[in-house]
Amino acid sequence: MGLAGGRPWWQRLRPYVMVFDAPLALIIVALLSVGLVTLYSAGIAIPGKVWDQLRNIAAAVLVLWFVANIPPQMMMRLAVPAYVIGVALLVAVALFGVIKGGSRRWLYVGTQIQPSELMKIAMPLMLAWFFQREQGHVSWRTYVMAAVLLAIPAGLIARQPDLGTAMLVTMAGACVIFLGGLSWKALGALFAAGAASLPVLWTFMHDYQRDRVLTLIDPYHDPLGKGFHIIQSMIAIGSGGVTGKGWTHGTQAHLEFIPERTTDFIFAVFSEEFGLLGILVLMVLYLLLIWRGLSITLNAPTLFTRLLAGAITMIYFTYAFVNMGMVSGIIPVVGVPLPFMSYGGTALMTLGLGGGILMSIQRHSREVRG
Repeated sequence: MGLAGGRPWWQRLRPYVMVFDAPLALIIVALLSVGLVTLYSAGIAIPGKVWDQLRNIAAAVLVLWFVANIPPQMMMRLAVPAYVIGVALLVAVALFGVIKGGSRRWLYVGTQIQPSELMKIAMPLMLAWFFQREQGHVSWRTYVMAAVLLAIPAGLIARQPDLGTAMLVTMAGACVIFLGGLSWKALGALFAAGAASLPVLWTFMHDYQRDRVLTLIDPYHDPLGKGFHIIQSMIAIGSGGVTGKGWTHGTQAHLEFIPERTTDFIFAVFSEEFGLLGILVLMVLYLLLIWRGLSITLNAPTLFTRLLAGAITMIYFTYAFVNMGMVSGIIPVVGVPLPFMSYGGTALMTLGLGGGILMSIQRHSREVRG
């Protein structure tokens, strides 16, 4: 019973289950668990929030498992089609996308989708494939072409406008270009040119984007208006003290002073209830996530897999750093969720997709090493 070809059914399933990289899986499970605990408190007045997130997690884990079973060679073949489809969808958004809150970011195709989320993965896939193809004869033209490939989707996303996602896509692509061999001297020159262009960029920014920068500099110039959200967020973080107010006892969250407390500002809820000690534990978990991603990057057997793993790791780092920074008042608010903690299906699917890619690369590395 249960045998086929002399092997029990659980042994036949083992190759599909063993795709999970244990250290990475444990770190992700820990972050998801912390996120659910915090979400329960943040959304205690919103029935069904935790159950909805559990469904999102189940879908993300399924995506992670599916992608982890795809070999990197197949990912290389999918890189160009994914990029072309992603750019085409971004053009479609620009032409007849759905407008919400003054931004044109969604496309209706029977259901609403946000094509910019696809580019967070499709962009590094494309550039990793490009540098793999150019391996052995990389020149300055290679970097110019890579910059063009990056600028097209990043510009379309920034135009929506969605600076948060445009920044994530740009950081992921820039990571691939740097790991592809760009010199520190060239990188320094690019940073200098970027800094010099800031006054010009300021003139192209929307009014609400300028307001976010000015609010970062002085949130108290309009404490009951534009600066209200960030002030309340900083109050929540500071009032948590060393040990926090205790789970479900955060006053800023439950009195609804914190905006978007289940999504972009969930870190403020966590900080108020678990304090400095909780923040340190959370930061350790994110550092472990980055460490595991870098470890997989260093052990990757091909240029394509190294560049792709490095870009996925950079995405995780950028998500965490930008979210914690904007909630703490260190950088302007750009609408980036806290990875594996914020409520939401689309971002969680993207993160799960990235985790699946890392696990696929790690499994392939083990097979190459024998």
